[in-house]
Amino acid sequence: MSASGLRKVITLRYAIALYVSSVLGSGVLVLPGLAAKIAGPASIIAWIGLSFASYPFAYTFASLSARHPESGGVYSFSKESFGFRIGTVTSWLFAFWFITGGPAVTLIAASYLGYAFPLSRPETFLAAFAIILVTFMVNYHGIVVSSKVQLAVIVSIITLIVVANLSSLHLVRTQNFTPFFPNGPFAVGTAAALIFWSYLGYENVSNVAEEFENPKRDFQRSILLSVFVVGILYISVSFVTIGTRAYSAGGGVAPFAAILSNVLGIYGAAGTAILAAFIIFGAGNAYMTGMSRVVYAAARDGAFPKFLDHLDPKTGSPNRALIMLFSSAVAVLVVFYFFNVDLEMALLIPSGAAIIIYVIGSAAGVRLLKEKGAKRILPVISLVISIMVLPFIGVLLSGSIFVVILALLYATYARKRQVR
Repeated sequence: MSASGLRKVITLRYAIALYVSSVLGSGVLVLPGLAAKIAGPASIIAWIGLSFASYPFAYTFASLSARHPESGGVYSFSKESFGFRIGTVTSWLFAFWFITGGPAVTLIAASYLGYAFPLSRPETFLAAFAIILVTFMVNYHGIVVSSKVQLAVIVSIITLIVVANLSSLHLVRTQNFTPFFPNGPFAVGTAAALIFWSYLGYENVSNVAEEFENPKRDFQRSILLSVFVVGILYISVSFVTIGTRAYSAGGGVAPFAAILSNVLGIYGAAGTAILAAFIIFGAGNAYMTGMSRVVYAAARDGAFPKFLDHLDPKTGSPNRALIMLFSSAVAVLVVFYFFNVDLEMALLIPSGAAIIIYVIGSAAGVRLLKEKGAKRILPVISLVISIMVLPFIGVLLSGSIFVVILALLYATYARKRQVR
């Protein structure tokens, strides 16, 4: 157990499960088909390129965590690099990311369920609420239960994706890869911009660094294995989607439903819906684990109200931080329901917070990591990529900017109170 009371129970296999589930979201079902429609067979270049490009992000956050394993991850790095105020901004952006992004992605899972099992709009939102509730209950029972559930879920997801891909190989036709650039080479860049979001998530495991049994050994090993697993899964699904022309089945979940039907026949749509629910639950569970540690660590330092600096004496979970995140996410889900918030808008709002966090975290890596040789450039690459992507959020970045302003005001108030 760490000095703060958090339990040191995360081993290599649990770390890989957390990494893979944090990165492997619903995009694996949707984006290979959408990217193929944009760039044709050449879209696989975007998947291969981004699989390699994701390593600088993963390496930067893992190296920072191994160097100084603290609960809170990027929050702790930003506080060390740029001071309490920027640390407070980072922690508030993390909370905003989960509170707005959690309901959005659970609605995606609920929509998949509605694709196979007709659901009314209220039933769809109830299904989304159920997923948030289950992730909360699992995390409330502590990191031991959460890690075991996460491992079981991610093994099931990987197994089903691998079986679906292998069962479809006999339908792959070489002629489906020609013409390779039907919409020109620039379409590959457009496809890459679309699927970039599929590779976010490597920062999340840094948030539970304090609970690693052996962080110096397991962070780098888990990163290498996770980048490899995620890359292989994304590229293989893209290859089968193109080779079988599954993307011609339509948008949404249809491409992967067509692939999965090779395993489950007429039950392919139902299988896709259930797989989507598992994937979203896995990602939600991993992020609730990570984000609750950010809120707890920040509250410990005064960046959040001290009331949230509390661990359950039995499970060791940051129970008050979990309750805050859960209740806030449910409130946002209610707002989405009554104000008919568009799903694209709901996804772009938290994306702004995520990219700003990546900018701050990468900048911290540039400042704190003193690597030798070629590895010195990896944090710089992460920073450049993050800054380049940020403008694509557009006007919806205003929500994150508003949170930044509130966080700075709170940090000023907290410092003045400490002085008194």
